[in-house]
Amino acid sequence: MIDNLSLPELVAQMFVVRASGCLFDHQIRYPEWEPTASKLRYYLEKLGVGGVILVGGSAAELAVRSHQLQSWAKFPLLLAADIEEGVGQRFAGATWFGPPMAIAEIARRDALKADRYAEQMGSVTAIEARAIGLNWILAPVVDVNNNPDNPVINVRAFGETSEIVGKLASAFIRGALGHPVLTTAKHFPGHGDTAVDSHLELPVLPHSPARLAAVELPPFVEAIAAGVDAVMSAHLLIPAWDDQFPATLSRKILIGKLRQELGFDGLIVTDALVMGAIANKYGANEAAVLAAEAGADVLLMPLDPEAAILAVCEAVTQGRISIAQIKESVKRIWEAKIKVGLLIKEKEKAADSMSIESIDLSLLANPEARATAVDILRDSLKFGGNLPLVAKQPSENQFLRNLIVVDDVLGCEFLGKHTPAIARPEEFGYELQLIDDRTGAIVHNAAGTEHFSPTLLQIFIRGNCFRGSAGLTEAAQDWFKKLLRTGELQAVVIYGSPYVLEQFLPHLPPSIPYVFCFGQMPAAQSLALELLFGIDHKTGNA
Repeated sequence: MIDNLSLPELVAQMFVVRASGCLFDHQIRYPEWEPTASKLRYYLEKLGVGGVILVGGSAAELAVRSHQLQSWAKFPLLLAADIEEGVGQRFAGATWFGPPMAIAEIARRDALKADRYAEQMGSVTAIEARAIGLNWILAPVVDVNNNPDNPVINVRAFGETSEIVGKLASAFIRGALGHPVLTTAKHFPGHGDTAVDSHLELPVLPHSPARLAAVELPPFVEAIAAGVDAVMSAHLLIPAWDDQFPATLSRKILIGKLRQELGFDGLIVTDALVMGAIANKYGANEAAVLAAEAGADVLLMPLDPEAAILAVCEAVTQGRISIAQIKESVKRIWEAKIKVGLLIKEKEKAADSMSIESIDLSLLANPEARATAVDILRDSLKFGGNLPLVAKQPSENQFLRNLIVVDDVLGCEFLGKHTPAIARPEEFGYELQLIDDRTGAIVHNAAGTEHFSPTLLQIFIRGNCFRGSAGLTEAAQDWFKKLLRTGELQAVVIYGSPYVLEQFLPHLPPSIPYVFCFGQMPAAQSLALELLFGIDHKTGNA
């Protein structure tokens, strides 16, 4: 059937566009990237775009949304999501695991248990993805995060060594393999040893071919051997291999290294083409052309899908890209679609392959899956000092303070009045003070005052896209120093990055209790505070 498609139809199959997981236009949070319903339907129904990457909304909502999108599509869709930490990471209500580095921490002590956890994580993620209509998991991350200053990979990695990353990522793939979903090893050839966020600008990986072969490549080799369906390219410049083009746009890397040297014959998908590392230099449409020219099969998140499709078509017409190469990519895409149970027939409603009646929300967040997620968090906790913390009533002119420091107060979906980081300390008489880098300057005003408040310091910091930094915010550093200086610091709880804990520990008096948890979600908060206050998690009593 591929031979019967027009050039625009063929090229459109190579594109995956971003859309909101929410059902209504007024719920769109990122209008620059997420089209309205009418525009999205046009992309799917008229242009014949090959897939959609979804962000936002609840899991139940996405079940309806995925059915809606398939019913609009000219050809059945690959429906993808960045669910590296389980479906609940992106879609509320489903199981939300801690970041992969939590399992790497467990692997230090018990490799078999860590392997089992990674496999269970892959299986649960696949089951829950299918339950809501997703068929493409953009995970696992197989980057080796051996740079503590990495702002974008950080705890998303399965560890800091090639051996651990390769084993755990392969276990995740193995867990997902028994279900009709695609898995993705990312970000080729390795984004772990960078200190620049490729969402903002282009990182350079300066290593020799020997070092790349020894550290960055082995986890990809293992992932391919484990049966991974797709490999996502990294927006990185690697002068040892190609001093002109970043990996996403480099034929030397995508074809020469990935296809020919490593023998990968699955889907090659780009990282998002709207990211600054690529878009700022090459422009949205030329980046899509260069990526296709380099050998990418799937072009992810173009800024303007219709214009990008036309640009690639024009490149074929001009002879920059052969029609045979385009057809080869579409063949791989359709083989992947068939693997996940889609019927490749034009104008046949794709929803026939995934009817609304087949959606089973009982598969989401079942007790066993949630227990596994909690076990991973509990087994990877770090703690010390005089535990448990005894919340002593302050003197008449003082109050107990629960000081929570976050990256961005407005972006904290894991915090609310009902969540444990706020509600638990309140039970012990702590009053909330919530700050981020915008409001952190209050420390300078408070530093010279005589007011003394025994303080529980809770810090939520991890490497996140667009943050540009993996370490402590200025507000967190200032408050930590001030509380130590005044003697107000009672205890510290850190959620997210173990590298932040490592920055604190040399300065923390051994008597002051601390707890570190890789997760930031309510389940992680509950575990950390139960340990801090000596609360029995079964009875809820101290």
